Amino acid sequence: MNADSELLKNLDKLHTTELGVERIKRNLCLDTDDVADWCKAKINSANTVITRRGKNWYVSADNYILTINAYSYTIITAHREKE
Repeated sequence: MNADSELLKNLDKLHTTELGVERIKRNLCLDTDDVADWCKAKINSANTVITRRGKNWYVSADNYILTINAYSYTIITAHREKE
């Protein structure tokens, strides 16, 4: 199974911690409290690229990079792509 379909198949398991919410909101200047749903929407967007390196998935979508643990489906962090 490739990384795309494995992550997409398990989107319902995607979550983050309280510290993760604060870190992601700060890094991306988000004004939403439901960071997990925001990330799910980015993962489901049309031009998303999902790669797996080691224990993490890296999701590149709309100039954002999300880092997700491949075993626990925890969103670790998110950053804007560097120009």
